[in-house]
Amino acid sequence: MGFHFTPLLLTLLLFSTLHSRSSSQTFKCSTPTTCHSLIDYISPNATTFSHIKTLFSVKNIHSILAANNLPLSTLPNSTIPANQTIKISFPCMCTNNTGHSNKRPIYTVQKDDGLFHIAAEVFSGLVTYQEIAAVNNISDVNLIKVGQKLWIPLPCNCDDVDGVKVIHYGHVVEAGSSLESIAQEYGTSTDTLVKLNGVNDSSLLAGQVLDVPLQACNSSVRSDSFDYPLLVPNNTYFITANNCVKCKCDAANNWTLQCEASGIKPSNWSTCPAMQCGLLSINNSTISGCNITTCAYAGFNKNQSIFTTLATRSTCPVTAAPGNYASRTGLSWNYLFISLHLILLLVYLL
Repeated sequence: MGFHFTPLLLTLLLFSTLHSRSSSQTFKCSTPTTCHSLIDYISPNATTFSHIKTLFSVKNIHSILAANNLPLSTLPNSTIPANQTIKISFPCMCTNNTGHSNKRPIYTVQKDDGLFHIAAEVFSGLVTYQEIAAVNNISDVNLIKVGQKLWIPLPCNCDDVDGVKVIHYGHVVEAGSSLESIAQEYGTSTDTLVKLNGVNDSSLLAGQVLDVPLQACNSSVRSDSFDYPLLVPNNTYFITANNCVKCKCDAANNWTLQCEASGIKPSNWSTCPAMQCGLLSINNSTISGCNITTCAYAGFNKNQSIFTTLATRSTCPVTAAPGNYASRTGLSWNYLFISLHLILLLVYLL
């Protein structure tokens, strides 16, 4: 193996300072915890889902398909055109007020690699070479070893926003974007983006990774479930319960998480357990009057059990409160009483 030097690295770094600053940004988080996050990846060259899976140390290609709302039948060797944005789902950890991907992806140094090349080109500027050097205890950025394993610290966050649990999304800013347009597209506010990122429109740069909080669909997952809290943003799905359950979020469905049997092979169980609410199967519903009751996914445990619960949603039209009706009725009688007295008074005077 031996050590590999990059003589041109210092020269490249002089020209890359602005690029590195505009591409990557540290995400701040206040609570030491772990969660799942999303980040954009834009490959400069045509690639495949299989290659992206390896590059980002993703355990299962299903998570990439789910984050991009693509069919589970999508083949791993399907071609992804150059410069197409692909969302990557990854585990995040918050420590020392900073959010980083949780010990992955792990990149193996190749011949002719340099830290700047790995940060700016292989990972498309999602991190800086300084950040890679810091988390891997590399004292000399000009000296890396072929075959060396490097942890790539992707920026992420796990904090609640305004007291609400969200999915933090590392959005790569496109040329011509503004904070207002990004906020409108992803259902947040300009003030929230400013607060999370410490930027304004004048300092917003194309290629910058922006912390964008995404609303999650409401779920019935129990607090003792292995996947609690199950946070799934709009227009994505998530494979859970050892690959047995597919949960999809669609804002058009009243922001309610819809879960069903995934139909794929379980990861740690020989078979997927039953998913029933009595005689009602998961994601099936019954209607009584204007109430819809659905067998909803409620989590899983290590004992090969999948929890379900009955969730009822009302479609009944909203009617006025009885108190308001009584008040209006009382006013009507008062007006009638006064009118009669006025008529009698006029008759008397005439």
